[in-house]
Amino acid sequence: MENHLELLKLFLPEFLVEHFDITKTEQENETLHLYFEERNKVPVEYQSKAIISKGFLDEITIQDFPLRGKVVFLHIKRRRWTEKETNIIIQRDWNLVAKGSRITQDFASFLKEISRY
Repeated sequence: MENHLELLKLFLPEFLVEHFDITKTEQENETLHLYFEERNKVPVEYQSKAIISKGFLDEITIQDFPLRGKVVFLHIKRRRWTEKETNIIIQRDWNLVAKGSRITQDFASFLKEISRY
């Protein structure tokens, strides 16, 4: 059922749809909370090494584009791994949040663009 993933990419940041699972949704009045956990897929550059999943980093909450008149908050839990030989902590470097804000890069770019008019 790939069609639902393509539909989700129209409403959510594409990297979330491709690399994260939706674990929960909550609606409070005019606010929608979407909860995501990164899939347990080791980064490509470490696939040849012995890697152990070590759970998640602290959850971050960022605001995204409104949907159907509702304020949208994305609650994101990024995964971390440990390399067995060296005990080095491994995590992907996601650029989830626009610098100096608590909103997604795409939403920040959109707001910046419309503020010019």
